[in-house]
Order: sequence, then structure tokens, then C-alpha cells
Amino acid sequence: LITNLIISYLLFPKTFTAWCNSHLRKAGTQIENIEEDFRNGLKLMLLLEVISGERLPKPDKGKMRFHKIANVNKALDFICSKGVKLVSIGAEEITDGNVKMTLGMIWTIILRFAIQDISVEETSAKEGLLLWCQRKTAPYRNVNVQNFHISWKDGLALCALIHRHRPDLIDYAKLRKDDPIGNLNTAFEVAEKFLDIPKMLDAEDIVNTPKPDEKAIMTYVSCFYHAFAGAEQAETAANRICKVLAVNQENEKLMEEYEKLASELLEWIRRTMPWLENRVAEQTMHAMQAKLEDFRDYRRVHKPPKVQEKCQLEINFNTLQTKLRLSNRPAFMPSEGKMVSDIANAWKGLEQVEKGYEEWLLIEIRRLERVDHLAEKFKQKCTLHETWTSGKEELLVQKDYESASLMEVRALMRKHEAFESDLAAHQDRVEQIAAIAQELNELDFFDSVTINARCQAICDQWDNLGTLTQKRRDSLERVEKLWETIDQLYLEYAKRAAPFNNWMDGAMEDLQDMFIVHSIEEIQSLITAHDQFKATLPEADKERMATLGIHTEVLKIAQTYGIKLIAENPYTSLSVQDINNKWENVKQLVPMRDQMLQEEVARQQSNERLRRAFAAQANIIGPWIQTKMEEISHVSIDIAGSLEDQMSNLKQYEQNIVNYKCNIDKLEGDHQLSQEGLIFDNKHTNYTMEHIRVGWEQLLTTIARTINEVENQILTRDAKGISQEQLNEFRASFNHFDRKRNGMMDPDDFRACLISMGYDLGEVEFARIMTLVDSNNTSVVTFQAFIDFMTRETAETDTAEQVVASFRILASDKTYITVDELRRELPPDQADYCISRMTKFIGGEAPPGALDYISFSSALYGESDL
Repeated sequence: LITNLIISYLLFPKTFTAWCNSHLRKAGTQIENIEEDFRNGLKLMLLLEVISGERLPKPDKGKMRFHKIANVNKALDFICSKGVKLVSIGAEEITDGNVKMTLGMIWTIILRFAIQDISVEETSAKEGLLLWCQRKTAPYRNVNVQNFHISWKDGLALCALIHRHRPDLIDYAKLRKDDPIGNLNTAFEVAEKFLDIPKMLDAEDIVNTPKPDEKAIMTYVSCFYHAFAGAEQAETAANRICKVLAVNQENEKLMEEYEKLASELLEWIRRTMPWLENRVAEQTMHAMQAKLEDFRDYRRVHKPPKVQEKCQLEINFNTLQTKLRLSNRPAFMPSEGKMVSDIANAWKGLEQVEKGYEEWLLIEIRRLERVDHLAEKFKQKCTLHETWTSGKEELLVQKDYESASLMEVRALMRKHEAFESDLAAHQDRVEQIAAIAQELNELDFFDSVTINARCQAICDQWDNLGTLTQKRRDSLERVEKLWETIDQLYLEYAKRAAPFNNWMDGAMEDLQDMFIVHSIEEIQSLITAHDQFKATLPEADKERMATLGIHTEVLKIAQTYGIKLIAENPYTSLSVQDINNKWENVKQLVPMRDQMLQEEVARQQSNERLRRAFAAQANIIGPWIQTKMEEISHVSIDIAGSLEDQMSNLKQYEQNIVNYKCNIDKLEGDHQLSQEGLIFDNKHTNYTMEHIRVGWEQLLTTIARTINEVENQILTRDAKGISQEQLNEFRASFNHFDRKRNGMMDPDDFRACLISMGYDLGEVEFARIMTLVDSNNTSVVTFQAFIDFMTRETAETDTAEQVVASFRILASDKTYITVDELRRELPPDQADYCISRMTKFIGGEAPPGALDYISFSSALYGESDL
């Protein structure tokens, strides 16, 4: 390059001269003639000392030619020591005043000390300087910098450079493209007066030359780059600070969103718990079923959105913690009571209360079903008993035996014996009434006062009947010896008719007895008992005919012997017609009972179909959910393919799960039909609706959490520059030591994993690492924690020291910064963010309002409320 260098000294001799003088004046000297004033090497050595800031060897003080050559050689040797190759440039040519070689040497110095250090985006010095000019002048009209010659002829590019950094020096809007000389002179004058850049060029020479000298333009423009280097440094520092603050602002927004969502979810749980804890039972089956329907609405309508909110809250928390780790910020600590674990505990408490509430509802419904059945049965038996006892007390207190004949007294005695037999037969019914009343009390029947009063009245009446019966027997026995034996046939008739009549009463009561069953087996048991009863009817009919035969025998004897019979049997009020009528009633009730039992069989068969329908679906859905859980687990630990492939697979699983929701809804419908039919057990499946609901909610939560984990891995990979191959290696190592295949390593396996990866672990170092990967002391290491640790070991992040250094640049190397400096160097919102959070600077002679940027920067990376 130097060998072929041709510089027209006649065109721009003063450019290099002015450039040299701009540095030599710092040492209190200058040159007049560039080819003459460097010949002795003294000012050449001085120039190199000024621009490099280093000391050269002591110059020779003699004035002989060899002294001059020695000094020039010292200068050239210094240039070579900076890595510059001087081709065809020797000390003799410089000492002899060779213009071409002298200018070539100066251009070499300019390249090395003024231009070579300019590097933008790893380009060469020339390209870097050109790229810097293009970026700075890009917003300006009529400016298009493509080179270092004709792009600068109209002077607008130079004016734009000045205006970009010092808009107070030039009114760019008033410049005209058709006034190049005026524009150039404006730039030269402003640069010399305000920027300490000497005038190195002539406007007329630039304008009148077809292609201005590239090296002269580069030399002059490089002075602007160095003049504005401080501003460039400040801009870079401001950009770094803005980036750091933007990360903090985004993280604060995520923290606020987490706090809001957590508060709302906890408040919903707080409002819902009292409702689920309310165990005040309703008095009627209808009211309790309404409560059950409200609970179903809660499970189907109100709770599912909250399940999604809880899952989203965990996802947001994990994403926030990942971003904080990636930006080297401290972990987020939610407000007291709003940790993910707090929400999980509150949710667990809700589900426990919820489960208890549903169990209580079903128990209460069963209780009310039993209570309603017993209450109706109590009323029926009481009505039958009260009908039987009606008028009995009046009969027992009669003294008809005092005026009766011998036969009549005997008849009264036998009639009383029949009554006692009848009374004893009714003892069982009274005991049943008392037992039902006691069970209703134990089941907390709402109208137990009425039940108890009626039962007490029946028991009191029963005791009174017993007393009166005994008194009448005593009276009859006193006169019994006065009477003769009365007709044995009537007596036999009465004795056989009364038990048979009681049997028919009992049969009619049993045939009309209410029942409650819950299975086909139970109704079949009732049908079997009914069939057994029907099998006794022929024998009963024989007894009826035998009893009626006694009456026929009486009539035959009376007719044979001409005995005048009284209108009624003196020993019983049961006539032949009474027995026949009751017998007909019994025969009519038998088919009615058959029909009732068959209707119940149909209902139980319908219930069985509902059980089988529910079981058929549940036995498919339950294993399906378990299979999907296992498949998702396999996808999350599979190292084949990229994270994007895993994400695609998981999204497909998520869509399949969403599409499967209709099966859950159908099962909910069948479950509702079962509960409406009061079906509370199902021997055809081990899955309950609660099992399916919990499994479904866990599946939704697992797929969402797994997708979030992969998203965080992608975020970690992209933010930390981790390759897919590295992530696969991390996954392979983790899977190898995940011996239980549950997505976690215990501390011993984690230690073995680290050792296999080349870590030299002592107890102290391993304890330190465990605090990083297991901050909650769970004694396990998850894959996400493992990935975070491995990326943190290799990745580079911004640090508090870097941010402090950036603020120091904006503050012109002061230990404090002012509000004006912040507003001048940062965007408005970023400046306001800093001003609102920086504390007042204490110490030194700082102006009022000075702010402490050092403690602010440290707080960004430590435990702080920022």
C-alpha cells in the first residue's frame, strides 16, 4: 500500500500540516513546512509522544546529518513497535526532504493513531469510520454518505455530523444543498471555534475538484469521531442502562400481575370456604337436592376457571423466576401469604372442604330419604292402629254383664278372651310404631315433636287399654262361675276367626307396606318373600273354610234341634261376611303388590343400566387420562428432536386433551342422572366422578406446566446462547441419573451427575450448589433447576459493576449524577424511573438534588424493593 501511495501534496498539503499542528500545539510548538520541519526528527518524535501518550528514547542533540538520521530512525522504530510495517520509507529519505516519503509516513501515522482504532461492528478502520458516519447522518435530508470523496462535496454531511451531536451549534434546517461552499465553511468555522478541530481543508478546493482526496477527507472526519467519542461512550452507556432498566420494569410488571392474580384467587377461596363449610341441613329432600344442584354448578361452572387461573399463576411465577435468573436478578419473593406454596395449601384446603361438603350432602340426602320413608310408614301404622283402637275403651268400661243372662255372661267372657287375643296380636304394631318414632328422633326428623306426641298418645292409650282389659277380665271372672258352658261351637268359631282375622289384617298391612331398596338384589329379596307369602294362601283358604265350617255346623245344629239363635255370635263380632270381605281384600291386594314390585324391578333395572353406562365410560376415560399423563411425562424427558419439536408434540397433546373434554361432560351428565336416581354405589367400576374430575384437572395442569417448562427452556437457550446440542447433553446427563424416572434427582444422584461432568466437588462447594438448585430445601433437583444451574455456569450476564461503569460515563466520572444529566442522556420514561428510585447522594461537595447511582445499581442485583 505504501509503495504504491501517491499523494498530491500540491492539492492538500495543509490537511496533514493542520492535523500535525492540532497535536503539536499541545506541546507548545507547530510546523510550517511539512517536508522541512520533520527532517531533523525532533518534531517527528515529539508528535509521536503527544499522540501516543508514551515517551520515546532521548533524541540526539547534534545537528549533523547522522544525528538527524538517528532521530528519524527512533521515530520510525517507535512506529514499527506499534505493529505498523513501513515499506520503502527510510530515515535517509525523510532527512533529505523527500516529499512523497514524508507524506506517506504522516499518512501511516494518521492511519495508526487516528483511524485504526475506529471499529464499528468488527469492520476495518475505514469501513468502521464510514459506517459511523452513515449511522449518524441517516436521519438528515439530502445526506447520503457512501464514500470519503464526493459524498462530502456539498458540506451537508459535515454539518449533519456536527448537528447530530451539538444541535445548538448549527441550524440545519436553514442549510441549502445548492450552497456547498457556504455549508463547508460553516462546518469548518464551527468545528474550529467550538470543537477544537483546526481547519484542514479549503472549501473551494473540495468543491472545484471532481473527486476530493480521500485521505484528506478521512483525516479531517476522523477528528470529528474523536471529538465526539465521549458522546459515543455516553450513548453506549445510556443504551446499557436503558436495557437493564427495561428488564427491571418488565419484571416489576410481571410481579404486580402475579400479586393481583394471587390476591384475587385467594379472595375467591376465602369467599368460597364458608359456603362449603356450612353443614346446616335442610328439612326436606327437595331443599337438599337443590343444595346438591348448587354444588354441581360450582364444580362445573365456577371452579374450572379458577383451576385455570391457579395453573396460569404457577406458569407466570415460573416464567418470572426464569427471567430474573436470566437477567442475573434476585428471585421474586411474593408478599406474605401469596407464595405459590401458600396458594397450593389454600387450594388443598378448599378441595378437602369441598370433598367433605359433597360427602355430607349425599349422607344428608340418604338420611332424608330414610326419614321420609319412616315418617310415611309411621303415619300409616298409626292410622291403622288408631282405627283399630277406636271405641275400644268405651266397650271395656261397659257393665253389660251385670244384667246379662247366664249365657250372655259366658258369651261376654269368651268375647273378652277373644279381645285379649286380638289385643296381644296388636302389641307388635305398637312396638313397631315406637321403634319408628325412636329412629326418626335419632335421624333428627324436623317434625319430631308431632311424631313424639302421636307416639306418646298411642302408648298412653295402649297402657290404658291394658288396664281396662285387666279390670274387665277380673269382673267377668267373678261371675264366670255363675254361668254355664255356652255353645262350644260359637266359642271355637270365635277362637279360630280372631287369629285368622288378625292374620288377614297383618297380611293386608304387609301387602300395603311401603319399601325402599337400592339394588336389584334387594327387590328380588322382596319378590321372593312375596312369592313365599302367596304360597301360604291355599293353606290360609283351608283355614278360612274350616272356620266358616264351624258356623255352618252351628246353623245345621240349630236347624236340626230347632234352636232359636240370636242375631250375632255372642263370642265375636266377626261375621262370616266380615271374614269373606277381608279375604277378598287380601286377594285383591296380592296382584297390586305384584305390580308394585315389578315397577320397582323396572326402576332398579334402569338404575343398573345407568351404573353400567357410567362404568363403561369411566373405565375408558380413567385409563385414558393416566395414559396421557405418562405420555406427557415421556415427551418432557425425551431428548430426541429440538425443543420446538417437543413444544409441537405437547401442543398436539394439549389439543387432543381439549377435544376430549366432551367425553368428560357426557360422563358428568350420566353422573348427574345417577345422583338424581339416588344411585350412590357402582360395583362395575373403581372410578368415581371425583376420581375422574381430579385426574382431569391434574392432566390439564400437567400439560400446561410441561408446556411452560419447555417454553422456559427455549427462553433459557435463546437468552443464554445455549445450543440445542448442549441442551440435549444436559437432558441426557439428567435422564441417566434420574433413577426413579420421575423428573427429579436426589442429592446423591445430583452429586454423581456433577462429578461425571467434570466438577471437582468438596462438601462446602456442593452445599453452595445445592442452595442454588434447591432453594426451598425439598431435597430434590428438578430438570429446570438443573438447566438453570448449567446455563448460569457458562453464560455471561450484565452485572452491577457494568451498570455502575455506564452511569459513571454519563456522570462524567463523578460518583453522583444529577437529574439534568439523567434527563439529557436517557429516554423520558427511563429517566423518570431512575429519578423516582435513586436515593439522595450523601458525601462530598455534590450539588443539591444529586443522586446516588452506585447504590441504585447495586440494588438492581440484590435484595431490594426496586
